[in-house]
Amino acid sequence: QVRLVESGGGLVQAGGSLRLSCAASESIFSFNDMGWYRQAPGKLRELVATITRGGSTNYADSVTGRFTVSGDFVKNTVSLEMNSLQPEDTAVYYCNANGVFRAYWGQGTQVTVSS
Repeated sequence: QVRLVESGGGLVQAGGSLRLSCAASESIFSFNDMGWYRQAPGKLRELVATITRGGSTNYADSVTGRFTVSGDFVKNTVSLEMNSLQPEDTAVYYCNANGVFRAYWGQGTQVTVSS
């Protein structure tokens, strides 16, 4: 059972930056992709950014140009660099890793952006 543990959330003013990190408890070398999702109050969980084992990335339109995802499938980590944060980025951010048979999720970390 792979556990994903996020860190790096917090409170930041609009225009500021945060970096989220996620570490897997076991090897994810064979996994297809890793990434980040977020869920704001009253809204569905949505994709933020993903990265494949081959290094291809995918971003939500709302974060393109502001957020950067990076992953290391050998070190079992994935990170999200978030710049120019806006109040609408406020949400719980979840780390995700997709294995051969199932998806794994972290417990979530709160990101709050004040105006």
